[in-house]
Amino acid sequence: MVFASGSTGEPSGGGFRISGRLIIALVIAAFSIIGYLSSTEYNPITQQKQHVDISPQQEITLGLQSAPQMANQFGGMSRNATMQAEVSEIGNSLVSKTEVGTTPYKFDFHLLADQKTINAFALPGGQVFITEGLLKLLNTRGEVACTLAHEVGHVVARHSAQQIAKQQLSQGLTGAAVLATYDPNDPSTQNNAAVAALIAQVVSLKFGRQDELEADKLGVRFAAKAGYDPRSMIKVMQILEKVSRSRTPEFFSTHPNPQHRIERIQEAIDQEFPGGVPDGLTP
Repeated sequence: MVFASGSTGEPSGGGFRISGRLIIALVIAAFSIIGYLSSTEYNPITQQKQHVDISPQQEITLGLQSAPQMANQFGGMSRNATMQAEVSEIGNSLVSKTEVGTTPYKFDFHLLADQKTINAFALPGGQVFITEGLLKLLNTRGEVACTLAHEVGHVVARHSAQQIAKQQLSQGLTGAAVLATYDPNDPSTQNNAAVAALIAQVVSLKFGRQDELEADKLGVRFAAKAGYDPRSMIKVMQILEKVSRSRTPEFFSTHPNPQHRIERIQEAIDQEFPGGVPDGLTP
C-alpha cells in the first residue's frame, strides 16, 4: 500500500493511495477515542463508572470561577434576604442529611434576582442557583427542596465533568471528520463538515436529557432522606407544565419537558419506596 500526501484516495496504478489528510484525521480520531475511554472513574453516588478527565477540585474551581458571570446573566444575586435564607437552609439540609455531605464538593445555594426568568441550574463543584421567577411559583418547602435536590444530583453525578469529556471527544471526532471529508478544491464538501458538526450537537443533547432524568432520580432520593416529600417533585413539574401554556420557561432550554418526566419521577419514587412514601415528610 502506498501512502501519498495530497492524493484523493482513489486507486492509482497497482495500489490504493490514501491522502495524508485522511491519515491525520484517523490519528486525531484515534487519540480522541482512546483519551475518552481511558479517563474512567467510579462514582459511589451513582454506583457507575464514568468517563471524566477533571478532578473534583477542578470542578469546584471551575464552578467558583463561573459563578459571578452566570449570576450577572440573571440580574445578579437577589436582595431578598428572607428568601435567600430559606433557599440556603433547604439546600444545606439536602447536603447535611444525605450522602451528598460525604462528597468533596462545596455547595452554595444562590437566589438570583431575575423575576421573569423561570430556571434553576447548577455549576460543576456545587454552585446551585434558582431564580426568583421560579421560586415564587413554588408553593411549599418540599417543592423548593425537590428543585434544589435535582440540581444537587447534577453536581454529585458529575454531569458537567462528563459533558466536558464528551465535548472533547465530539470536537476531536468532528475535527477528524471535517479534515477527512473537506476538500478546499470542492465547495460541496463543506456540507459534509456541517453535517459532522450537527451530529456532534445532537449527541450532546441526547446525553443531556439522560443526565436530567438521572438527576430527577437522585433528587427523589436526596429530598426524601432530608425529610421532604419526593412527590413534591411531581408538583413542580405540573407547575412548569401549566406555565408553559402561556409562555416557554427558560427551564425548558436545559431540562426535558415535564410531560416526559412525571412518569419517570413516579417510577423513581415507587422504586425508592416500594411500600409507599412514609408519613411525616414535609410536603
